[in-house]
Amino acid sequence: MSGHSKWSTIKRKKGALDAKRGKIFTKLIKEIMVAARMGGGDIDGNPRLRSAVNAAKAENMPKENIERAIKKGSGELDGAVYDEILYEGYGPGGVAVLVETMTDNKNRTVADIRHYFAKNNGNLGENGCVGWMFDKRGVISVDGTGVDEEQIMELALEAGAEDVVNEDGGFQIYTTPEDFNAVVEQLEKSKVKMSEAGILMVPKNTIEVTEEKTASNLLKLLESLEDHDDVQKVHANFDIPEALMEKLS
Repeated sequence: MSGHSKWSTIKRKKGALDAKRGKIFTKLIKEIMVAARMGGGDIDGNPRLRSAVNAAKAENMPKENIERAIKKGSGELDGAVYDEILYEGYGPGGVAVLVETMTDNKNRTVADIRHYFAKNNGNLGENGCVGWMFDKRGVISVDGTGVDEEQIMELALEAGAEDVVNEDGGFQIYTTPEDFNAVVEQLEKSKVKMSEAGILMVPKNTIEVTEEKTASNLLKLLESLEDHDDVQKVHANFDIPEALMEKLS
């Protein structure tokens, strides 16, 4: 969990989320289009599409953008066709890295990703080399400002959440993929502001990275991957001590 939560924290501190709002919207639109193409444009009958729309709403994407993406994916409007490809590899310090992509040019994407790994002292591996180190879970981030811990725990757990963790000045709510939408919908009804909501690959165990150069190269790798237009999500099983994370941010 540390890899996800601490990477989210450092991005917020660097202002990366706000600075790359347009890029975030592009990635969300791709997910909505693919979800609609695979399961149809009915949000109620398509769990993956519902998750994608919830994630878009959490990022304050305009309603018309969401509706247009659904129509493109379901074929009502013309749109590009994307293939989903998962890449697996090892970053600096032996950290396991999963890279979820959606691309209309597989050769370009794999060449770029291989380059990023090599440039930052990592290596792209074979399918299945690190995927077994992660569990698929729903992850919802809630800002802790003005939020009562007991209330948020009771609300989330009653809606079907598995766990609520108080960390980094906020709350991380974990669910099964099946219960994710129900928990998000309950939080929305209760006017709880979510800073992030999605189905993520959460590491079963983490690798502590304490050497500054290794940690720096690892964060450069993750940032390069996330900044690529074809990359949807990046997951890694690292744990960097708070003091070092502060120094690098």
